[in-house]
Amino acid sequence: MSTPVIVAENLTKYYGARLAVDAVSFDVRPNEVMGLLGPNGSGKSTILRILTGYLHPTSGTARVAGCDVVSQSLEARSQLGYVPEDVPLYTNMRVLEFLEFMGRVRGVDSARLPAAVDDAIERLSLGRVRTLMISKLSRGYRQRVAIAQALLGKPKLLILDEPTNGLDPRQIIEVRELIRTLSSELSILVTSHILAEMERVAHRVAILLDGKLLSVQSLRDPAGIARFRMRLRNTTPEAVNAALRPAAAELIEAGRGDTYLIACADGAGPAVRSLVTAGIEVEEVVVAVSRLEDLFLQLTEGRIQ
Repeated sequence: MSTPVIVAENLTKYYGARLAVDAVSFDVRPNEVMGLLGPNGSGKSTILRILTGYLHPTSGTARVAGCDVVSQSLEARSQLGYVPEDVPLYTNMRVLEFLEFMGRVRGVDSARLPAAVDDAIERLSLGRVRTLMISKLSRGYRQRVAIAQALLGKPKLLILDEPTNGLDPRQIIEVRELIRTLSSELSILVTSHILAEMERVAHRVAILLDGKLLSVQSLRDPAGIARFRMRLRNTTPEAVNAALRPAAAELIEAGRGDTYLIACADGAGPAVRSLVTAGIEVEEVVVAVSRLEDLFLQLTEGRIQ
């Protein structure tokens, strides 16, 4: 098995008498999107600040690309790119100017800097705004600029703290696609308090509550396959399965009465059309509670006030 890019062991952090992170252990593998999921105050951002060298843990250890984040802080930080939730950008600089400045800060060789900046601009589709002031950019473009600077220097790890907060639906979809694309090149650690976002992008998820790690779960579907409960008339499970095959959908469960749980790779529309074409009457379609939502509710039952 490949060496993990992050190894955190018994990370613990107190703020005075308040315990913010309680003996949390997890790892992040090469080319993996790992999610930290939990409500506000669950310890997600504190863990990120420890990994990025902004905070020292009270106890426990963390290594990034084999470098201890405390005793080898500079080496560890050189291996990662970080985009915090509230992105600190110099709004009085132009996009190109800002990326060149950040490249120098990150120690990119001056001979390589123009090519590195051009590459980041191309990967983040910033060409049409490269000469604009950052203050003139939409929130979506500002997020792209922040991710672009984090990729300068070719880090092994990208850390994204609540990357879709405040974005409109189109921008959220674009960020999801970007995360999936980038995971072919490097590892990504992403935080969110939105379960649906994690199901869309993450390969595994660590569920946190009140600073404690409740569970680390593999997600069967990092591409975001949706599940729907459909009420179907005049059919059988065998007929439903046969009708769904051309629509990149599958029958997960035949429930009581006429209710069927169906997984749809391309949304409910193609599956419904395929069922109707096969002569199956579709009376109702509702989004099913996801596996991750179900698991989260089980783990946190009685714990969230």
